[in-house]
Amino acid sequence: MTDITGDLRRYLQQSRDRMASALDGLSEYDIRRPATPTGTNLLGLVKHLAGGEFGYLGDCVGRPVLATLPWYADDSVWDGADMWATAEESRAELLDLYHRAWQHSDESIEQLGLDAPASVPWWPEEKRETTLGSLLVRVVAETAQHAGHADIVREMIDGRGGKDHDELGGAEYWDPFVAGIQAAADRHRLANP
Repeated sequence: MTDITGDLRRYLQQSRDRMASALDGLSEYDIRRPATPTGTNLLGLVKHLAGGEFGYLGDCVGRPVLATLPWYADDSVWDGADMWATAEESRAELLDLYHRAWQHSDESIEQLGLDAPASVPWWPEEKRETTLGSLLVRVVAETAQHAGHADIVREMIDGRGGKDHDELGGAEYWDPFVAGIQAAADRHRLANP
């Protein structure tokens, strides 16, 4: 029989590890600079995911932490303050925060179980009441999504595209692969002006 709690925790941890490893070997500048037109940056993703875990798998299940985070205490989170690191926030500080969020979330899951009631105060009133299990699915999905963003941002910074990408090889593999994709796109554009 499938252990759904174990599966969810395993997939969550894989995405957490992938997210955290996206910062490995990069400068403090590169992990915090905006890499997309909307400002996506690696350290901001870590900060955002830490707050998300503390919120959904902490505060929403009766194990509050968010009020201790400055960007929640002053409500600047609602203006996007959780999506970037201030000049004073270090990689070590925000990775430590993320690791503490993991521990807090894991304790919530273990102590309360998937059927534990949860309430999300920032959701519309008619949708607020839910379960820890539903919130865990949300956190797994969001963490996987942002870990994928991190893979792409990292690739844009230094060419390292994440574990799956790196295992396939270097330029000798990727250059012809990308050239084939570009050629197909060019042929399509010519055939469909």
